[in-house]
Amino acid sequence: MIWKGLGLITNTESPIVVVLSGSMEPAFYRGDLLFLTNSASERYHTGDITVYKVPGAAIPIVHRVLETHDKVDTSMLVPAQRMLTKGDNNHVDDIELYNGIKWLERKHIVGKVRGFLPYVGYVTIAMNDFPQLKYALIGILGLLALVQRE
Repeated sequence: MIWKGLGLITNTESPIVVVLSGSMEPAFYRGDLLFLTNSASERYHTGDITVYKVPGAAIPIVHRVLETHDKVDTSMLVPAQRMLTKGDNNHVDDIELYNGIKWLERKHIVGKVRGFLPYVGYVTIAMNDFPQLKYALIGILGLLALVQRE
């Protein structure tokens, strides 16, 4: 319930994410925990750090907005915004990561980074990289629940 509540408050499906790669170094390092918001009325600007997910991709990607363009549509009151992103530590932009899409649109954006805690997400990375650690932790918690007298 807490996760869903945070999602409603921040207007994003994933209000907290873990950096899984070094593509945003030195801004963020692998294992940093990021806090996101995604206000519907807010526009994205060059330099904003966003988390996006394109169709067919397994995980969201944390990268910086490199370019923004407005797509004028007479049926919409506000122009649709299109974006191009790039990781700070990458040499080229993200067009190859978009799976055939030329520009990111608002529907692809999970959120904008508002804050972070360094290295806190390493627990998540360790459990994904070493599944035995996950099972050991579950076993220890189960054992503690059985032997605790309260």
